[in-house]
Amino acid sequence: MASSSAAAPAPSPSTIRKVLMAACAGSAIEWYDFFIYLTAAALVFPTLFFPTDISATAAVLASLSTAAVGFVARPVGGALFGHYGDKLGRKPTLVIALLVMGVATTLVGVMPTFATIGVLAPILLFVLRFAQGLAVGGQWGGAVLLATEYAPPGKRGFYGSFAQVGVPIGLVLGNAFFLVLGALMSPEAFNAWGWRIPFLASIVLIGLAMYIQLRLEDTPAFRQLQERQQQDTAAGVQQRSPLLEVFRDHWRQVLLAGGAFFVVNGAFYVMITGTLDYGTRDLGLERQPILFAVLISSFAQIFFLTAWAALSDRVGRRPVYLAGAVLLGLWAFPMFWLIDTRSFVLITVALTVGQLFLSMMYGPQAALFSEMFSARVRYSGASMGYQLASVFAGGLAPTIMVSLLAWTGTSLSVSFYILAMAAVTFVSVYLITETYEGELTEDVAEEEGVPAGG
Repeated sequence: MASSSAAAPAPSPSTIRKVLMAACAGSAIEWYDFFIYLTAAALVFPTLFFPTDISATAAVLASLSTAAVGFVARPVGGALFGHYGDKLGRKPTLVIALLVMGVATTLVGVMPTFATIGVLAPILLFVLRFAQGLAVGGQWGGAVLLATEYAPPGKRGFYGSFAQVGVPIGLVLGNAFFLVLGALMSPEAFNAWGWRIPFLASIVLIGLAMYIQLRLEDTPAFRQLQERQQQDTAAGVQQRSPLLEVFRDHWRQVLLAGGAFFVVNGAFYVMITGTLDYGTRDLGLERQPILFAVLISSFAQIFFLTAWAALSDRVGRRPVYLAGAVLLGLWAFPMFWLIDTRSFVLITVALTVGQLFLSMMYGPQAALFSEMFSARVRYSGASMGYQLASVFAGGLAPTIMVSLLAWTGTSLSVSFYILAMAAVTFVSVYLITETYEGELTEDVAEEEGVPAGG
């Protein structure tokens, strides 16, 4: 069956363009929705959706706890959507994830406040944020496989990076939306109804993505897998659950994938969330300059991701990824030295260089994770490795950062924290066999970390 992939007709240039647009737009939509919730949870939700007779601190903590639910739901979404993505197809599962996110985000935008429906308000907010987490958990694997399984030989890294690029695009769009609204509206109008506009706007973006998604066939790799499964069924071979197979036969690959993502996810949230809190609360800076520094560095990341991913197609995933882990771990120290100067320019430089090194890992990651699992369990395996790390790395990073700063009184402790995460990632990637020259076949890899067909 491995040879059938070579005989498959190459996708047309128009199909390739649609695939890249779909992967990028799908990721951008999902992460725009995911990030605007984080912003609103800090700015407006505490006073709108929680009791007024509790302290401001308690309201903020309650609001942020609903945001954290999204991280807890991500591995659940990865498991659920991964299972059906391997059974039913990449494209339909991805479309369902987009719909779930679009509906949940739009409903947040029309939700009554605590003053109107009482305790139901925080409960509904909790449920809708959980739905957002489920959708993000399922979307990433679908967008990545759509890109990498359509990619021509030697370009999986570059193609896969288009799914990764959606993350900084979503972050920039979401934060820019709030900045513009905050500048154009009075604080009273923004708190009363203006904050709802970014949430309602997501329905337009979902419509655009759905138009692109529904005009594509499923990936060539999955269509070949379907043919083989039909032959097996006709021969009386029982089909196994992809998710159960991943946990039973490929758990080492899932753990290695999670470790490979550890510093990428953890350092990302330190840079985009932790530094906002650190700069305003500990350094006494205004929120706007730091937010602009985060936006500038995130915008630069869009270009870094594709460049490093393309390089990984030439020299391999591991050399680029390992170099990124080393450089980011070391940069953690000068990065906070520059942030501690309180200079907008130096803070921007610190975060931009940090995103440069982080992109050395996040750019090739889509292809690396796709190549670590066979087509039969690829959606499940890649999603679980990614989303499990998101809970323990990204989900906890801002909280750990605040705790370290309170305990030690110095940003040096956060630098060592990033260095420790980088060490976890370096060891994990070192234990993964190089994957960039293998084919994305439907055969199951015999060794952990070895690409299918490698």
